[in-house]
Amino acid sequence: MDVDGILTDGTIHVSADGTETKTFSVLDGLGLVRLAAAGVVTAWISGRHSGATTVRGAELKIPHLVQGKNDKLSVLCELAAQHRLDASQIAYMGDDDIDAPAIAWAGIGVSVPTAMPSALAAAGYVTARPAGLGAVREICDLILASRHDTGNGK
Repeated sequence: MDVDGILTDGTIHVSADGTETKTFSVLDGLGLVRLAAAGVVTAWISGRHSGATTVRGAELKIPHLVQGKNDKLSVLCELAAQHRLDASQIAYMGDDDIDAPAIAWAGIGVSVPTAMPSALAAAGYVTARPAGLGAVREICDLILASRHDTGNGK
């Protein structure tokens, strides 16, 4: 999945000294933890480099954190090959023009209500919840429900 505009609301706070901060939802974090507990491999693919993304990704033990890559489809295809998965086994969430090819390629292409038109057109599903406020959790819960797994070990 993309980071800015999916795991966050797309806002980046930059202080006078250049320090960057972002706001991540604990709802989304728990959803990602539950996916991992159920054996679902996750990846974050961002066009930007961000210390906040690195810290949050490490905190959630995201196994694949790729930053500074605008060709997200290429990265997604590499990860799919590495895990011997085809497009039908992949879900991808994104909100911008650089996400649209990956959204269209994935078996489950997802976007958020505030996404750019190209991402919305490529998506087979648009979340009810907004970016940075539970959109990722919504998808995590749907994936777990489709597998009849809560990610709680129950």
